[in-house]
Order: sequence, then C-alpha cells, then structure tokens
Amino acid sequence: MIKRKKVSYIFLVIFLFILGIFFLYERKTEKFSQIENNENIELAIYINEEETNTIPSKESGYYLDIEKSTCTNNAIIQFDTNTWSPVIKNMSEYKTRCELHFGSTYKESILNGTDPVLEEPLIPVTIDNDGTVRKASLANEWYSYEKKQWANAVILFNENETYEDGEIIPEEKIESYFVWIPKYRYQLWDLGQYDSLTSIDTSKVHEIPIIFGDYNTSDSIDGECTTPMESGATGNCQVGDYMTHPAFISIPSTGFWVGKFETGYNGATNPTEAEQNINDSSKIIVKPNTYSWRGIQVANAFYTSYDYQRELDSHMMKNTEWGAVAYLQHSAYGSQTIVRINNNSDYITGYAANNEPTCGYTETNEECNRYCNDGSCNTAYPNSVLASTTGNITGIYDMSGGAYDGVMAVLTDKNGSPMSGRNKLYNSGFNGTYGCPTCDNQSELELTTGENFPEEKFYDKYNYINKPYIYFYDRRILGDATGELGPFGVGTNDESLSSWYKVQVSFIYVAAGVGSYL
Repeated sequence: MIKRKKVSYIFLVIFLFILGIFFLYERKTEKFSQIENNENIELAIYINEEETNTIPSKESGYYLDIEKSTCTNNAIIQFDTNTWSPVIKNMSEYKTRCELHFGSTYKESILNGTDPVLEEPLIPVTIDNDGTVRKASLANEWYSYEKKQWANAVILFNENETYEDGEIIPEEKIESYFVWIPKYRYQLWDLGQYDSLTSIDTSKVHEIPIIFGDYNTSDSIDGECTTPMESGATGNCQVGDYMTHPAFISIPSTGFWVGKFETGYNGATNPTEAEQNINDSSKIIVKPNTYSWRGIQVANAFYTSYDYQRELDSHMMKNTEWGAVAYLQHSAYGSQTIVRINNNSDYITGYAANNEPTCGYTETNEECNRYCNDGSCNTAYPNSVLASTTGNITGIYDMSGGAYDGVMAVLTDKNGSPMSGRNKLYNSGFNGTYGCPTCDNQSELELTTGENFPEEKFYDKYNYINKPYIYFYDRRILGDATGELGPFGVGTNDESLSSWYKVQVSFIYVAAGVGSYL
C-alpha cells in the first residue's frame, strides 16, 4: 500500500458504510403484514397527494415523506426501507388511522441508478459554505455529481431527534458525517505491474474517465475488462478498457457511504487523550475540528468500526475502497488536482495547509512541509476546501496528511493465509503467522491469542512473494491506488517516489508485515 497519509480506513480515519437498515424499535411495533390484518388500523396511501390503494414499489423512485405521514392516537409511523413496508410504533388499543405520503425522489441522470441510498439513522443534508448543516429535501436537488457536489448525510447523537426539510441541524447534535461514493467503472491507463524502481513519469497524471452505473464488468460488452485483476493477476484487462471498480464488487452495492473526516475519539480534549488502543464503538465520531483517533491496533480498529452500525454493514475501509474515493476525486466529478495536505500538528481533522509544498510531500524541512497548530500555516474547516476531494465543502477531507492511517489490506503467507504482522512486537492483533518472527530478537512464529480475521470480503489480500526489498508493486490490485500510480523512481533521500505528484510511496513486503500499531 502506498505509504502516504491516506485517509484510508478506519481507526483514525474514515469509516465506510455499505447499505443496510437500522431501526430502533420502541414499545409495541406492527409490521406491514400485521397491519393489513389488524382491524384497529386504517391505512391511507397517497402518491404526490393523490390517494391510491397500494404502496409504490421500491424501484418506482418514490420516497416516504415522513413529515406528512402521521397517525392518530399518538401512534408513530415509520418506513422500513429494507422490507419496503410501514412500521407503526406506540400502538394503542383504539382504532388508529395512519396516512403514508409518498413523493417523487430527486435522481441525477448521470448516476444511472447509483443515487444515494438512505437507511436509518442516516439523514440527508446540505452544507452551506460556512459549514451550516441543513436537512435536505429528497424531492429537491440536494446533490449533483455533475457539478462536483457530492451527497452528504449525518448520524445524530440522539437518533430519535427529527428535523424538518431545510431546518438547521446544530453541529453539537451531529455525531458523524458521511459522503456517498456512487458505483462506477473507470478506464484503465496502466496495469501497474512494476517490480523495480526506474524513473517517474509525471505525464501519467491525468483525469480518470469514469462512468457511473450499477453493473459489473464481468457482464459487460466488448472493449471492457471482463476479469478485474486481483493481487498479482494478469487477466485479460488492457489499457483503455473500462473496469468496474472492485470496491463495489467484493461487497455488492450501488455505492457506499464514507466518513467525511478522519475518525475522531469522542470526548478527547487533546491529542494524547485520542490515543486509545481499545475496541469501543461508542467513542466514534466523524467530525471536523476533532482529535483523530490514533494509537489503535488494527484488530481493535476493525471491530470498533464493525460494531458501530452493524445493521448498516459498517467496517474498516479496505485499500480498494480508499482507491475508489481517490479515483473519483481525480475524475471529472472531483477536484482533479493534488489534495491539499492536513498539516495540523495536533491531528485535528478537516484542516488544510495554506501553501502547497513546492518540493513534493517527501521532505521534512519546514519550507517543504511545515506542521503547526496555531493557524500560522493552515486553515480550519469550513474554510479548508482545498483539502476536500471536490474542492468545495461537499467532498471528503483528510485524504492527505493528518494522522497516519491504515487499511484492511493484508499480506498472505506461503499457504495463502493472511499474516498477523511482523512479529510478536509489531502485529495487527489478528491471529496468523508472522512475516519476520526472528526480527527484533523475537522467536514466536505466529499469534494465536488475538482476534480472528473477519470474512474475506472485509479485507484485500496481497499475494506472498519472497522478495527482499520493499519497492515491488507487481502484487497490486487494480483500483487500489498503488501500482497504477507508477512508474516509481528514487528521490534525493533514497525514498521511492510515485509518478503522481512525486508522492513518497512504499509497498508491503514479507518482513514488514501488515499491521502494527498505527
């Protein structure tokens, strides 16, 4: 994986949520199958204010207007978008009449059916340039990828609170921000199989052509990559082919929600308090101007995010999922320029450096990469849009700089099983063999007292190759933002540099392992 500060994945970063459904049930609840046969319930259904006898289908493009939908006798009507049926809470023993009002949902034609999918407790929002958050109306244009206005949603601390369309949601009420990444295929420009350092080629930097849509390249027409290449595979993909990004295939979806900022530690008042190696999803916040959660072992990071919104399939971001965000950023629908670094020395989220380093992101002297916490060299959110993937407030922040981030990407051993890490001192916390069990005066061969690895869909696997040095990208997975960013050269300090913006990079190898403390 490229050793830049990628807002990669989880622990002190970004959390990603694939669609699911999450409801907090209170007291007595009636599902639709029970409602139909319940003599105490009278259900009236309206579509665009016209009464009808049936609920519109899930594919019809209608949404439930929760503000207009009401019940008598203080009952509360909600809608389970997973089963596509109403749910009535707080039922009494008296006859109750409920009205369901459906309206036409805003859709963007260029997304070809990959528009944002909202499940509770996600609330669609728009964000003003000054950072003011307002509940979005699903009937109106609340996002436009054609205009580089990505869809945003929030989760509240109190998930039972409700807001009217257009109403301001106070910042202190928000627990986490998320941004929608629609499913797409992209045009291959490089197959990314480099096994040595050569020289960089800055002409490789370009707009990445993408096409939104809910389809997989394995089902596509001629001229497209029909076998997305996994770690080390050669397949039949060719430069110029279009390939569905693998982030949308391993966990099938029409898109996913990504944390808008690095994940913070709820309640931390300084950087030290945000260094916690624990598994506690209640401490997750994804907000601007908060201290990034650091010092957490990968296994704890994974299960913390896994438990955060389990019904939404929350999990620690994978290398390919980070790549999906990066490629969208460099398409016609993103900023198409290098993302400004977050150089806040206290690891506060959402900051942007005031000046772009003139010598790349490879040096440590102040002229090239100055870090500060007093505002003299950086700008805080919401005035830090140069650090956003869109160049405006709707994008994802902390993709460069901030805290060091990790991803759910593992190196396999000779038997094809995921390794735990370098050795007993430096490992992910997941059970498995060690890549260098005798390094650092250690001798144990594997970890057996840690956590078990999750299902394979939750991590990217990189094949074991017995090579002695760190700069080998021929194990890349297309779409993971590693090998495709070649060719790679050597910098003035013997560091490996990418052709894309001369960023310092390195790739996992057997002696380094795949997951130490972050």
